[in-house]
Amino acid sequence: MRDTHPVDVAGLHRDFPLFEVAPGVRIAVVNILGHTELVVKSAEVLAQRLAEYEADAIVTAEAKSIPLCYELAKQMDLPWIILRKTVKSYMGDVISAETHSITTGDKQTLHLDEKDRSFVDGKRLIIVDDVISTGSTLEAIRSVVEKAGGAVAVEAAMFTEGDEEKWQHVIALGHLPVFIEE
Repeated sequence: MRDTHPVDVAGLHRDFPLFEVAPGVRIAVVNILGHTELVVKSAEVLAQRLAEYEADAIVTAEAKSIPLCYELAKQMDLPWIILRKTVKSYMGDVISAETHSITTGDKQTLHLDEKDRSFVDGKRLIIVDDVISTGSTLEAIRSVVEKAGGAVAVEAAMFTEGDEEKWQHVIALGHLPVFIEE
């Protein structure tokens, strides 16, 4: 039986499984794909907390945070943008930025589809993610938004992880510890 970490979020209780991501280092893995109730309730609470920020659209990186981005955009009546991890021929002239993924351990590049530029250029965006750990994805999203002529209104997530002080500016529903075995 896998160890879990209990979390109460948006009025719901969940036990997230612990996985080793480096020797002696485990994290609670939050995978919201397929968890409709968790996504909807989390988006409701985030939408309330983000209502005071003037924003024109919501942006996230592919893939696990897509349901949260969609539901949040639906509840806030805003367009939503997904930065893709691979370029497809139909995406046209993309704007890109590189990041290092903690979940894959590899470099990744995020790409803004040409069709979504009008949602970004001259606009204020909410960056949303499921979990912010190292901040590298956040940095890459921020870079794409700025390259495309947009500005970041606020950054939000279901959870932050690691150094809690580092994420004080992020609107989050909770904070997850990193489990280090000594």
